[in-house]
Amino acid sequence: MKKQLLLLASTLLSINCYSQIIFENGYYINKLDQKIVCQIKNNDWRNNPTKFEYRLSEGDEIKMGIIDSIQEFSIGNNSKYIRRTIDIDRSSDNVIYLSNEKKPIFNEETLFLKVLFEGKSNLYEYVDGNLRRYFYSTEEHSNTQQLVYKQFKNKENKIEENNRYKQQLWNDLKCPSFEMRRFENIDYKKNDLVKIFKAHSLCHNSEMIDLEQKEKRDLFNLTPKVHLNNSSLTLKNSVADYEYTDFGHKTNFGFGVEAEFILPFNKNKWSISIEPTYQYYSAKKSTEATVSRRDVTLIKEIDYSSVEIPISLRYYLFLNENSKLFINASIIEDITSSSSVSSIRNDGSNEYKLDIDTQRNWAFGLGYKYNDKYSLEIRYQTRREVLKEYVFWSSDYRTLAVVIGYTLF
Repeated sequence: MKKQLLLLASTLLSINCYSQIIFENGYYINKLDQKIVCQIKNNDWRNNPTKFEYRLSEGDEIKMGIIDSIQEFSIGNNSKYIRRTIDIDRSSDNVIYLSNEKKPIFNEETLFLKVLFEGKSNLYEYVDGNLRRYFYSTEEHSNTQQLVYKQFKNKENKIEENNRYKQQLWNDLKCPSFEMRRFENIDYKKNDLVKIFKAHSLCHNSEMIDLEQKEKRDLFNLTPKVHLNNSSLTLKNSVADYEYTDFGHKTNFGFGVEAEFILPFNKNKWSISIEPTYQYYSAKKSTEATVSRRDVTLIKEIDYSSVEIPISLRYYLFLNENSKLFINASIIEDITSSSSVSSIRNDGSNEYKLDIDTQRNWAFGLGYKYNDKYSLEIRYQTRREVLKEYVFWSSDYRTLAVVIGYTLF
């Protein structure tokens, strides 16, 4: 079965190598100030890129545009980057690494800045991992400069903020109706900054382009799911050889509801989900054993039910507008209730009764989703220990499931 899953995974990934090359209409401006209409691969970058793939038309050779030779590039109507050589402060916002210096520490770099807003004044964004900086320019001051916000530690080792960006906006985004109080309430966040730049352009009746007016994205899915489980369990006692039991494979149903949160970058390819799922496993087996020099028949029975809570990271592989494949990895927390393993001798006396208490395990899934509604997945769970509180006992519980889902919204 593992070989079959590996083969299926390899097949899906080979399909992805072809299907994920998605190019959209756009243009770039080279260092000779020539505008070249082309098709650019839209990776919906989370971090600002330093290069991009493009082709002049469908079927043409794929080429690479690099920051040294590109002044500007744009994809469609809502993704645009410009090259600027600017001073940037890369001081950490991590509390552990905060500087004791209030002033920004600038270094000159050449970067692609993402255009958020163009009008009477322009707003740009730069993201690199956890670093997020905003830049701006105006008609009066065309040079691009950073809006300064910095956390730092004072002499008493307390955290303070350098909010110079508020003064910068007050100085450079003039409008008769603006009051200082308005700028004092602006957070160093994209939405707040876009609003004030838009208001500045509206105040001056200036033409403007809001590149953050993107298409509405589906960022949350709620999906009831049915599981067809094939589960197996073996138990072993390290001090009693006769206490080895293979309960075998059992087929049963599980039921769950998945809440999926689509991450807002890389064209909705990544998501995080949580899926509380009810599952059960019940089996009985008779074994012959010699206990205290007597031949006895042991009737062993397991009654195991739980709510599994998989927390998953998922990656989508788009085939076309209506179809996509996905792969996911999950860590599973298992919550049991009144579950146990028992052994009774044929004379009616109790051999033992063990309460089931489980450990976390992992799961890996491969699936297909159609029309953002119907999903089918094969999910394999790694070994789960179900008797973790008992020193001399070990167990091996595994599940292979077919999961069918219907997304409500």
